[in-house]
Amino acid sequence: MSRKQQLLKRHRRNKRIGLLIALVALIVLGIVVAWWLPLVLAVVGWIAHEAWFADHLFYSPKDDYQYSFPPFTPQPKVHLSGEQLRLDDAVMLEDDATLILAVRVKSTWLGRFLDPRVELAGGTNPDAQTFERGVNGLRYLNLSGQAQTLSQGQLCLRGRFCRVFGEPVLWALEQPDYRRQRVMVIAPHADDAELAAYGLYSQADETWIVTLTAGEIEAEHYQQMGLNQIEAARLKGRLRAWDSLTVPRWAGVPHENCVQLGYFCLQLAAMQAAPSQPVASREADMTDTRLFRRLNPFTLPGDADGAPTWNNLLADLREVLTRARPDVIVLPHPTLDPHPDHVCAQEAVLEVLRGLEWQPTLLGYANHLHDNDRWPMGNTGQGIALPPAFEASEPMQPWSLPLSIEQQRDKAMALCMMHDLQPPAPYKRRLRRLFQRLLARREPSVFGENEFFRKAVRRQELFWVLKRQETSEQHN
Repeated sequence: MSRKQQLLKRHRRNKRIGLLIALVALIVLGIVVAWWLPLVLAVVGWIAHEAWFADHLFYSPKDDYQYSFPPFTPQPKVHLSGEQLRLDDAVMLEDDATLILAVRVKSTWLGRFLDPRVELAGGTNPDAQTFERGVNGLRYLNLSGQAQTLSQGQLCLRGRFCRVFGEPVLWALEQPDYRRQRVMVIAPHADDAELAAYGLYSQADETWIVTLTAGEIEAEHYQQMGLNQIEAARLKGRLRAWDSLTVPRWAGVPHENCVQLGYFCLQLAAMQAAPSQPVASREADMTDTRLFRRLNPFTLPGDADGAPTWNNLLADLREVLTRARPDVIVLPHPTLDPHPDHVCAQEAVLEVLRGLEWQPTLLGYANHLHDNDRWPMGNTGQGIALPPAFEASEPMQPWSLPLSIEQQRDKAMALCMMHDLQPPAPYKRRLRRLFQRLLARREPSVFGENEFFRKAVRRQELFWVLKRQETSEQHN
């Protein structure tokens, strides 16, 4: 069981205990006070739960985030005077540097009911970054894009439903411009490349998109059209395979650089456990991947038998990597992103790279988190603060890529084309969002109903420069 599954199981157990206690209390009130009072309180309590307590937050908002960054990372001295953030020395920061500021954030009493945020004001590039309700601890703001404003002494940090205090610490991380290199994005599912890296891959000198699975499961939307489970899963897989090959064209990626490997959703871990054993689709009643790879621009080793095995997956990845020879590979982060297919995708790439003669730079992304399903918190178009992290044993090296308003719109339209993000949300989720909008002032995304429009269409895309672990065994 993954860490996220363990946390979710504990969260649900605690919620059941809380509901049982509340039920007993309501029964007592009904007996002692009035029979109708429990009904009224139950409705009010349910609305309050949906508005303020339905988030999957598996840590205390009072916990400090803990990060360490690579040794010798420049740390320009800064101080906070009221709302004004100033450099202590006459330092001109590089415009393209990734700037991370550690500060303490404490919510006001309103910040327990409305999402607290820190507004970056004073220049021509205003921003806002949102944190957990009830926040009271160390947090890491992403000041990337604010270098000129900070250098000129004009940057203000304004707490909204919170206050910013303490001695700030600034890191200025500099990396090459990865857009000027040959970039390959590894997407476990169709839409992962767009969610994490549309801004990067749409601007790169050369881009390859490699999608590992067809994403055919959970096809209830298509069953509503009169299809049975098998037919619906196969249709969904074909549509998502099509999406993975065609949507990148919106960004100018040529068809011959887009590859769909057609393996089955949530089956990569089972394939990895028995590398030569075919693992069938959970819902599509298939043991042949070739239905989902018919539109690929060239033949892959796995096309010989279509067997959904780990060995075939490695052979396919080796062929694509050897053909493309990317300078940069963008793939799921090994610890931040807990989705089992994402973990296996990253491990498969590393296994193949150990046998290759050249070693590209690796950039990690996180489309899912262990501890906080709402991250990045806040609204569409806001900035992305660093995600929750509570172990600083290994240095982490973030790279923040700014996106213009036009690039954000293009990214949103790419997501709109993805069939998996188009179905309407379940009625209960729509009702919950209505309560949150009315009572917690949470704004829906203007681009779409799916939660990923809020989370992914932002002022930046955030990546992590990964350091491969050294291994004693080299595969040829």
